[in-house]
Amino acid sequence: MRIHHLNCGTMAFGVIDHCLLIETRTELVLVDTGFGLDAVRRPGKMIGPSRFGMRPKLAEHETAIRRIQALGYDPRDVRHIILTHLDLDHSGGLSDFPEATVHVHGPEFRAATATPTLSERMRYRAAQWAHGPKWMVNELEGGEDWFGFRAVRDLPGLPPEILVIPLAGHTRGHAGVAIDHGNGWLLHAGDAYFVESSIQAENPHTPFLWQVYQSGAIVGDAYKDNQRRLRELNRQHGHEVTIINSHDAAAFARVAVR
Repeated sequence: MRIHHLNCGTMAFGVIDHCLLIETRTELVLVDTGFGLDAVRRPGKMIGPSRFGMRPKLAEHETAIRRIQALGYDPRDVRHIILTHLDLDHSGGLSDFPEATVHVHGPEFRAATATPTLSERMRYRAAQWAHGPKWMVNELEGGEDWFGFRAVRDLPGLPPEILVIPLAGHTRGHAGVAIDHGNGWLLHAGDAYFVESSIQAENPHTPFLWQVYQSGAIVGDAYKDNQRRLRELNRQHGHEVTIINSHDAAAFARVAVR
């Protein structure tokens, strides 16, 4: 499989939206969507008050659909979207791919669509899925081991080389996406951490700004535990698994040129 790294949104402090486009033998798979065309055209409705804190630099050329077209692909060939979570800066482009099956981890789907808490109402925007996506909800039952993590395998319609790795904390159903690309694994850890230094094998550290941001995790203990586990994964299996996240621009620049 071939993997393309896409920046599908730029925000304050140089933060980006690192999405993936995966070419399988027969179709395209998108991991997260960034903001999307509707967010660019109707930010008040699609992003809401949160846009003032995030300060997104909304630009049509940065949307996933335009990035995919710039690569020479037909967006209609995106048959599947896998979401790390349903935060507004990760699912805003769903309506640009109305025919795609949208894979989301069960606890996340329920958190966003049932009765979210006050803090969750700020991060989830139901307008982003008002068009009625083709949801495919995955659960952990029967999960298998993946480098010490539980993994959701056999996602309907997707090749076995693509797995969902539950990484609760940032949100109740946050998950990573692991891809076996033939020369090792790539793990997109979403918002399980925000800067690469947080999970580096030696002397990990998180700058104060990001410590403050991480304090907003919905399940704080799980967030800290999964970040510790990611550091251990990096330490023990960094030669087999490349770990990336959603918002570290420097890390994106490094992997995007490979």
